[in-house]
Amino acid sequence: MLFNSIEFFLFLPIVFALYWLIGSNRIKSQNVLIAISSYVFYGWWDWRFLFLILFSSVVDYTMGILLNSAKNQSRRKLYLWISICVNLGFLGFFKYYNFFINSLVDSFTFFGEKLSINTLNIILPVGISFYTFQTLSYTIDVYRKKLEPTKDFIGFMAFVSFFPQLVAGPIERATNLLPQFHKKRKFIYSNSVDGLRQVLWGLFKKVVIADNCAKYANIIFNNYEDYSGSTLMLGAFFFAFQIYGDFSGYSDIAIGISRLFGFDLKRNFAFPYFSRDIAEFWRRWHISLSTWFRDYLYIPLGGSRGGLKMKIRNTFIIFIVSGFWHGANWTFVVWGALNAIYFLPLLLLNKNRVNTDIVAQGKYLPSLRELWQMSTTFFITLIAWVFFRADNVTHAFLYLKNTFTSSLFSKTEIFPSSILALVAFFLCIEWLGRSGEYAINKIDTINKPLRWSFYFLIIILIFSFTGEQQAFIYFQF
Repeated sequence: MLFNSIEFFLFLPIVFALYWLIGSNRIKSQNVLIAISSYVFYGWWDWRFLFLILFSSVVDYTMGILLNSAKNQSRRKLYLWISICVNLGFLGFFKYYNFFINSLVDSFTFFGEKLSINTLNIILPVGISFYTFQTLSYTIDVYRKKLEPTKDFIGFMAFVSFFPQLVAGPIERATNLLPQFHKKRKFIYSNSVDGLRQVLWGLFKKVVIADNCAKYANIIFNNYEDYSGSTLMLGAFFFAFQIYGDFSGYSDIAIGISRLFGFDLKRNFAFPYFSRDIAEFWRRWHISLSTWFRDYLYIPLGGSRGGLKMKIRNTFIIFIVSGFWHGANWTFVVWGALNAIYFLPLLLLNKNRVNTDIVAQGKYLPSLRELWQMSTTFFITLIAWVFFRADNVTHAFLYLKNTFTSSLFSKTEIFPSSILALVAFFLCIEWLGRSGEYAINKIDTINKPLRWSFYFLIIILIFSFTGEQQAFIYFQF
């Protein structure tokens, strides 16, 4: 079930009405409704994979209780590894089995040996990478004694399967979201209004920006041999806003819907394309994933505390693993490695935390230095996005080879002025609202007629530029 579908627009009001009719004092009943609704939401895509979520929930719920009762450290490690192996085992099989088989066959072929191993016709469960990491955070934090294990299985099921963020995040920590299922949630009108406002902005990002940019990005990437370097650069530009509008749009909708039900999810994007260096970009892009890898992989490996070799090793590990998390393709590995190369100079020169404030804070326009920093960071991000979008590594290199020719400065064969104008409008709103949690977070400070005029404009644009319904990009991850 997609957020931008008719089914969901019927589903959400029904669940919302039932949820608050149950009443704030009946926490368990509300959790039952959330769990059932979440399973319906996910099962709408393919009911067979509900058993996968249920099994993961049972395993991690059980391991949490066993971890708490075990006195022997070796036994606690055993329970932790059972959880890790079960969760990553499912993820590895469904997402990476065919990739490893194909890579193995290609390796033997490269050395002149023919290896015959059949791949499997595996359907990738939607959102498996997201809910796997979410439930893993629970057992790891219980093991580290940062969290008391829950004995409320219904609440735990609701936590694992919470429908607003089930299939594409944010990847919630058990320490943040799980306790919210155990306490009374009150209906607060102002929170609901703010939630609906964020949903509206998320829909604008997805339907108007992402889906319309996707149309041109797909045309250009799929026919890159036919276009000039300037058009190929425009294609990378369109993909950059497709993936940002798509993914951050989903996060906005998820966070906004959660607020309607009295839950607070973590922020997942913080205006990443206004970053002044790549380190700042990664503090602002997919925050829930980057902080997950930081806390559960990078820091346990030693972080940046060791010598030069350890810093380089850990940086490459976290970025390559992050790339590989996104998909079973060497393009994602190269994308991760390229970002590690971007990041390393800042880390080694101790400049990776220089830009931690809001760019041009308190000003309408950035300085020339800030504008240059944002432009160069966006440019190298564009180059990396080519690998993320390409069908394979060869496709990416050929795309870039054809981009950086003398035709880079020629007139583009494709120039959708209306879409570019929408992107410019979008960037202006994001820039003006960059100090908020999301772009129109503080719009209630302006006068009511102007505010409602803006809302109607956004709604008109959503209906005017709605094309063929497209799934969210990150569903495939």
